[in-house]
Amino acid sequence: MKLGFLTAPFPETPLMEVADWAAATGFEVLEIACWPRSGGDARRYAGTSHIDVANLSRAQGQEIRAEIESKGLGISGLGFYPNPLHPDPEHRAGVIAHIKAVIDAAEKMDIPFVNTFMGGDGQKNQDQNWEEALRVWPDIVKYAQDHGRRITLENCPMLFSYDEWPGGHNIATTPRMWRRILEQWEGTIGLNFDPSHLILQMIDTGRFLKEFGKHVFHYQAKDLMIDRDALYERGVFSVGMGWGIPRIPGLGDVDWGLVHGELYRQGYEGDCIIEHEDRRFEGTDEKVKQGFLVARDVLRPYCH
Repeated sequence: MKLGFLTAPFPETPLMEVADWAAATGFEVLEIACWPRSGGDARRYAGTSHIDVANLSRAQGQEIRAEIESKGLGISGLGFYPNPLHPDPEHRAGVIAHIKAVIDAAEKMDIPFVNTFMGGDGQKNQDQNWEEALRVWPDIVKYAQDHGRRITLENCPMLFSYDEWPGGHNIATTPRMWRRILEQWEGTIGLNFDPSHLILQMIDTGRFLKEFGKHVFHYQAKDLMIDRDALYERGVFSVGMGWGIPRIPGLGDVDWGLVHGELYRQGYEGDCIIEHEDRRFEGTDEKVKQGFLVARDVLRPYCH
């Protein structure tokens, strides 16, 4: 298991500068953020475009990969986390077109995984969103199959701001929904597993991995701290706007020994990609780097 990170927290830093720092500080792999060049998501931790996938030739893709590898690094996948089930048809069409561009880029670069969200309309319940997913996602899945790529879906409920209530903007979050997804598209779609989202939903992490661990294609390490005072003050329904605080691994409530132990037991042989959404370590590249180094030292003993 190689240790690396998602490049999204370095939006203004060129990819190769990020790669140089990663290699110099003992990281082994990168998940490369691939939002559109011409304006991506406005939300925090989104919008970084380290590869212009819309205008990428195979020669350029292979050159990027070779330069990354010359630094002693691998690429775990290409990441783009939008909302393919967005209620606005024009927005949705743009998102899906860019997902396909990321799939094209992954093929040109010989990278197996495209990491994304299934999406959701926050004004609909999960069953209504699932019916929409059954209309929208077969085309995306077929595109991935035609290009020999696999899709990993992150299990984040996207319930962190008022415009994401009450249903959230991603439905691939719970055992109930994952059984449906795998029944339809097992083999092409797998989990991009982030344990912090189970803490947020109060889902048993060990039990979840025992059931779904064999379907984890990609693994993102992010922590979540339960603010017990905020939970008391605001109640459980405040979720990400109250008591659930994203943290660097080691500074929250995820049991990393349990997570890695169960991943190993389930046969996971992929990478461990740190996802940085900790407000304590943001604002400058130096603060972001400090956060990644804290996470590196926490997770390194588990990654071999």
